[in-house]
Amino acid sequence: MDAATQLPTVGMIGAGQLARMTHQAAIALGQSLRVLAGDPAESAAVVTPATTLGDYRNVDDLRAFAKGCTVLTFDHEHVPQEALRALVDEGVEIQPRPEALLYAQDKQAMRTRLTELGLPQPRWAPVDSISDVEAFGLPCVLKAATGGYDGKGVWMIDTPADAQAVLASGIRLIAEERMALQRELAIQIARSPRGETAVYPVVETVQTGGICTEVIAPAPHLNDDTAAEARRIIEIIAAELGVCGMLAVELFQTSKGLFVNELAMRAHNSGHWTIEGARTSQFEQHLRAVLDYPLGSTETAAPYTVMANVLGGAPGGPRLDERLQHLLADDPGAHVHLYGKAVRPGRKIGHVTVCGDDPDVLRRRALRAAKRLQEGE
Repeated sequence: MDAATQLPTVGMIGAGQLARMTHQAAIALGQSLRVLAGDPAESAAVVTPATTLGDYRNVDDLRAFAKGCTVLTFDHEHVPQEALRALVDEGVEIQPRPEALLYAQDKQAMRTRLTELGLPQPRWAPVDSISDVEAFGLPCVLKAATGGYDGKGVWMIDTPADAQAVLASGIRLIAEERMALQRELAIQIARSPRGETAVYPVVETVQTGGICTEVIAPAPHLNDDTAAEARRIIEIIAAELGVCGMLAVELFQTSKGLFVNELAMRAHNSGHWTIEGARTSQFEQHLRAVLDYPLGSTETAAPYTVMANVLGGAPGGPRLDERLQHLLADDPGAHVHLYGKAVRPGRKIGHVTVCGDDPDVLRRRALRAAKRLQEGE
């Protein structure tokens, strides 16, 4: 057997843009990432030769995909617990393990566990009736306990009528305090099965309509005590939940300190800046972690890096390729990542990253570049 065939094989359940960028990172490590896709047109499936078509909700499809894989991991959190636990019982190596992934899948379970750990988070409660919501107090935020992402499954509630419309859906809900925010932050950590960790700098995230549109790394004007508190929080969560791979913790910064918003146990939009802005990208780091390789450096490659998401715009105008050419001519230092996805208004179709010394200048550059790709101007 030659050396190439002896390399471990990582199987990634899901074939979106996170899997696509993980595939790029895998090449440098000598890996041929395998992905499980529901459609051959998915972002990773169009660039990854080792693509298997199947349903991530079907245990037989998962079982077939797992054959020949050293470890299974994810580019989303939606794989049913029952299917994952069945595979673990059959000896399949899965990272993060189902008992950890649960806390990224179920917001009620997450809130309960963080309460047990004594970590700061918004006041919250499970609710299933108008009387529950009114007892909790208005205004508030209602969140779907499972399945939400990019602002979906989150409702700002001001009146009982607002709550009634959401409750009528019959989905399991939690209510959360609506906090006065100074800004939103995020922090990432990689953790391997042997317990080695590597923490990335705290970043500032900017949300528009529930979708992350900008990330500034590191977060400007963040004092050392706040950065240390963010690191304390994520290190506790990673260790106590037994996370393996990348963990992202979204945080609210308020006048009363930091509060945990949400968790993700995979590569995360708040970490796309690491491709150009850190010595080791979050995608390579995730592979290193789930394979139990030594983790890479999280040192920044520039004083500041700004990432702006490219969202699909209205139909018409110049072709995307023409927009890209004009952008690269206008700003040769911009790093563009397009995901190969069909363009729909508001859909994430790529991101742009710029690195330099002045975060304000970088933000203007990144937003101008993203707008040019979105609108063709």
